[in-house]
Amino acid sequence: MLGRGAAVGGALTLGPLLGGEAVAAPNGGTPARAAGKGPKGGYEAIGVRPLINGRGTFTVLSGSLMLPEVREAIDRAARQYVQLDELADAIGKRLAQLTKAGFGMVSSGASAALGHASAACVAGGNPDLHVQLPDLTGFQKTEAIIPKHSRNVYEAAISATGLKIVEVETRAQLKAALRPQTALVYIFAMPRVDESELDTRTIAQIAHAAGVPVLVDAAAEILTIPNVHLQRGADLVAYSGGKCLRGPQSAGILLGREDLVRAAWVHSAPHHGWARGFKVGKEEAMGMLAAVEMWVQRDHKAEYATWTSWLKDIARRVSVVRGVTTKIVQPEGLSNRTPTLTVLWNAQNLGVTGQTIVDTLWDGEPRIAINAARSSDPAQSGVSITPYMLEPGNAKTIAVELVKLLRDPPPAPEPPKPPTVDASGTWALEIKYTAGTSTAHELKLSQDGAKITGTHKGEFVSRPATGSVSGSEVTVRSYYGEEHGDALSFTFTGTLKGNRISGDLNMGEYLGASWTATRKS
Repeated sequence: MLGRGAAVGGALTLGPLLGGEAVAAPNGGTPARAAGKGPKGGYEAIGVRPLINGRGTFTVLSGSLMLPEVREAIDRAARQYVQLDELADAIGKRLAQLTKAGFGMVSSGASAALGHASAACVAGGNPDLHVQLPDLTGFQKTEAIIPKHSRNVYEAAISATGLKIVEVETRAQLKAALRPQTALVYIFAMPRVDESELDTRTIAQIAHAAGVPVLVDAAAEILTIPNVHLQRGADLVAYSGGKCLRGPQSAGILLGREDLVRAAWVHSAPHHGWARGFKVGKEEAMGMLAAVEMWVQRDHKAEYATWTSWLKDIARRVSVVRGVTTKIVQPEGLSNRTPTLTVLWNAQNLGVTGQTIVDTLWDGEPRIAINAARSSDPAQSGVSITPYMLEPGNAKTIAVELVKLLRDPPPAPEPPKPPTVDASGTWALEIKYTAGTSTAHELKLSQDGAKITGTHKGEFVSRPATGSVSGSEVTVRSYYGEEHGDALSFTFTGTLKGNRISGDLNMGEYLGASWTATRKS
């Protein structure tokens, strides 16, 4: 999933808001500037490298680029004062007109929209209840139901309101879980929802019979008008503003039943209490409205045609390398609405893997972000490229750099060495995070040749661990999956000397750390 997905929308007019060579933009948009070219300014002036984004609307890659009309709306809004409750009311009515929903609200991202919506289902816009959140002592509504297929990292926005999560998997379980204390049912929009016996229509019918509203998280989806989720029976639906809509990255929208959306605004900043930190300024609010205004005007078919033409150009250019095959796949469904180009080759014949290409492009100049590709053939390796976030000229740059690396591959990683150490045993860990230290972790490992299996005990849970040994270098990986409503990955790498291992820890989005392990007697 592309950072909650990349969805349909134009990437036709804007470049990074940095110094660089101007590139003509179609449709009269602001000229883009090529990443990595021209005099340094903006991000580069403080030592941050801009990039060409062929990966998608990942939040960590700063989402999408705002439309020119959005930037203009933000600039106009920044020049005058308004009363924010009056602004929210006017924007809510206009969003309702544009989207054909009951009412609308701008939030500080889709996750914040989920939190405000949950608070609305708990406290109903009652200020006396609002100021007590997230302490639900004495509240009637204290639980949120989430089908197993919808458990994910973003549900933290719901439990942050104080709600207890109740997981269900069947119709019977859903009916049994619906009680007077049920505040809402949450659905994470994705293809497997519609394939489940607990699809949106079924959930809505059962929940509504018990008087319980349904909230859909459609952050990565295209904005359908009329709204497909509301038509299927949902009461509320949340979208990201900084993905397909190309509004402010720090904004989102909540659409649906007017009483619940208005209550969600009560449970939002500028009002004090639980949600004061989720502030939306007048600038983001008007920028988000401008993005929705543009959504109904944009020529989405023309945007798709442009994206596909860029992928065809890359495919044509890389096909000059013998042994390379390409395939363009058009999207299905509402999420991740972007065509994708897969470039495959025999890794042994060309002497390079897709992951090595991805890593080299990320470290190169210009900096390019693409994905490694998967293949059913283990001999095949490759990369995949999504054009949604590309700018004019980027496709040629990516193709040129790919051809260079395929014809003159970077050095391959050293092959594993026979193990010279035994990592078996129980290990007490000290982890030094970017901020903070923990001594609560423990590894219990067994080694068979170069293969490691075992368990990794963390602060609260244990999880399976796997790994390998190369010479005296030890690698151990564990993962805490989204079925629990959160996700943590650990990759420990270190050198074993005697009864001590020390090295680096990669935790993905939680940055790097160092670790030391001591073998227990």
